[in-house]
Amino acid sequence: MAHLSDSSFPTTKLPDVIPQLGELFQAAGFELSLVGGPVRDLFLGRVSPDLDFTTNARPDDIISVVRRWCDTYWEIGREFGTIGMRKDGFQIEITTYRADAYDPDSRKPAVAFGERLEDDLYRRDFTMNAMALRLPQMELVDPFGGLRDLNAGMVRTPGASASSFSDDPLRMMRAARFASQLGVTVAPEVFAAMKDMAGRIEIISAERVRDELVKLINGKSPADGVDLLVESGLADYVLPEVAALRLEIDEHHRHKDVYQHSLTVLRQACGLETGPDGPVPSPDFVLRFAALMHDVGKPATRRFEGTGAVSFLHHDVVGAKLTAKRMKALRFDNDTIKAVSRLVELHMRFYGYGDAGWSDSAVRRYVTDAGPLLQRLHRLTRSDVTTRNRRKAERLAFAYDDLEARIEKLAEQEELASIRPDLDGSQIMALLGIRPGPVVGRAYRFLLEERMENGPGTPGEAEAKLREWWQQQPESREAEELP
Repeated sequence: MAHLSDSSFPTTKLPDVIPQLGELFQAAGFELSLVGGPVRDLFLGRVSPDLDFTTNARPDDIISVVRRWCDTYWEIGREFGTIGMRKDGFQIEITTYRADAYDPDSRKPAVAFGERLEDDLYRRDFTMNAMALRLPQMELVDPFGGLRDLNAGMVRTPGASASSFSDDPLRMMRAARFASQLGVTVAPEVFAAMKDMAGRIEIISAERVRDELVKLINGKSPADGVDLLVESGLADYVLPEVAALRLEIDEHHRHKDVYQHSLTVLRQACGLETGPDGPVPSPDFVLRFAALMHDVGKPATRRFEGTGAVSFLHHDVVGAKLTAKRMKALRFDNDTIKAVSRLVELHMRFYGYGDAGWSDSAVRRYVTDAGPLLQRLHRLTRSDVTTRNRRKAERLAFAYDDLEARIEKLAEQEELASIRPDLDGSQIMALLGIRPGPVVGRAYRFLLEERMENGPGTPGEAEAKLREWWQQQPESREAEELP
């Protein structure tokens, strides 16, 4: 965290579009300030391509000032006082000073325009986002100590936290997201308000909650953000399956509980992501969320054995269903739901490999079942090893090294990523003289099983096997053979 004073405001890092806009608005007789996250980010040594400004100009006035200056503009947020535009690669939003009044039972504010910059800053979520750079004079406006709190790594609200969260309950999730993205902690009064008001998150749309959750999971320290959701009680409403893990004892009896184990797996999965040119570029939401959710099936499957041990039979399958259900409730797209839930379903597949070894057929099935998720599955499986028993950890790591080596060796001989039968559907119908229908699918699956079990063969070998199989299907032959 940078330690900067008001006098060292990093104005040299400002892109040209910022002072240009300030001069345009001043010439037109209006106030303009860079505000919120972009100001905070300047103190963190970075410039965002998305720039937010606030002004006393009304939407029509904003358009009249910028229409000949910007590359393009749009009025989608006009009813909220916001005009968007693009200039020199920057996406810009300029919003009229706001003094919103919120209905406690509504998801949307009743928009009211304000007259003073300080009033606009007061309605913002956190003090570190309630700073402004008045333009074009480059004057820092920080009435609520945002720079102080940013330097201290502390999340505070400009006014009473309860009032702020009542205005917009999503701000509670945003506090957790900041813990993940910026490595900050929440002030005691902020945390107390989050605990008291956690249930208010239910009035927020699933889509807005989802978007905050994705940002949290993709942050630098997602486990810290998740932990804040759980400890504050917010997770009881947005991720109840994760909150429930606190009550479950890990089957290895090496961790405080399955919840702490899951946070460790999440941290380790982040550490195994790759650079932009690697197979799993960081941040990878699918891998990270699967790491967090991989054991959520344990509460429903916990059994106490006669030996005193605890088992979680089929928790992978149950967990995959719970994960898909939660993600559907949060309005995730189908592809993301399928990818995350599939990883949860497959995360236990590797165990036992080190003891018994696998046939080539089993390795082929592992690769085929993972499909395009294989590289993520590699990382999830390795991340799931959190035992403090060094010998056991080394044994599991060695076994997975061996499995990956075998996959690479087989991949050199076969197209593992796209295993198909040696005959396609058209060839099957022509060879057997049958019409399209379910029997073709059965024949295709038979050849696929043969391919998995024995590796690639010649078309002639596949034809012989298919004919032999067909002779054992008398009912199908009578019903499906063409006249």
